[in-house]
Amino acid sequence: MYLIAVIGNSLLLIIIKSEPSLHEPMYIFLGMLGVTDIALLTSVVPKMLGIFWFHIPEIYFDSCLLQMWLIHTFQGIESGILLAMALDRYVAVCYPLRHAAIFTPHLISQIASVVTLRAALLVAPCLVLIKFRLQFYHKTVISHSYCEHMAIVKLAAGNIQVNKIYGLFVAFNIAVFDLSFITLSYIQIFITVFRLPQKEARLKAFNTCIAHICVFLQFYFLAFFSFFAHRFGSHIPTFIHILISSIYLLVPPFLNPFIYGAKMKQIRIQMVKMFHS
Repeated sequence: MYLIAVIGNSLLLIIIKSEPSLHEPMYIFLGMLGVTDIALLTSVVPKMLGIFWFHIPEIYFDSCLLQMWLIHTFQGIESGILLAMALDRYVAVCYPLRHAAIFTPHLISQIASVVTLRAALLVAPCLVLIKFRLQFYHKTVISHSYCEHMAIVKLAAGNIQVNKIYGLFVAFNIAVFDLSFITLSYIQIFITVFRLPQKEARLKAFNTCIAHICVFLQFYFLAFFSFFAHRFGSHIPTFIHILISSIYLLVPPFLNPFIYGAKMKQIRIQMVKMFHS
């Protein structure tokens, strides 16, 4: 799955980079999503393989914290990119004549910088709060195949209320904020689409958005299940926690290239050209 995901996302990046007609905001954001997916998988899969293939479950505490920061940072970046893609589709559908003037290369580079910095800076204090607040641990085995914030925090023997509150703060500022604006964007898109007089125009606009909707639904559904299961799912068996959390990290990067390849005509055409050349 890891190799297929890396190959699929790499092909997507090659197609977008090599085809000038795809140098548009929608495809640039798609390329950013591909890079983030590869980085997220690479921060998780090597250690997973060490656990499942070579039976090496141990990890240094500082390495575990680094993996935690990388995972949650890339998750935050992915959420921000999905928001940017939704806003891009909103402007393209609702204000098509102004789209090129609004989504300039300068704005796209600014969005990429803000999305990356927001995730990295919001997640960084989690490291400090764990490293310097929680000195004693009543167990050293996390209920995951990778290092996740709440899984590490729950190991501590001290008061973890501050860590929990800050974790909720980060989740609200990234996931809830992004999801709210994504939802509002697509509501406005659907209102505009259903007002179009021609059926062909409605179908074209809807098909442009359907791949984004599939990706964002799978990402946030799995994210919220994993998030709430950690905090309120004490009755859920441990293996379910591990399974859902692993699916949350591994499946979206694996499926994204197939979803975009199947639903976006321009990507599909370029893939056919690549394999036939």
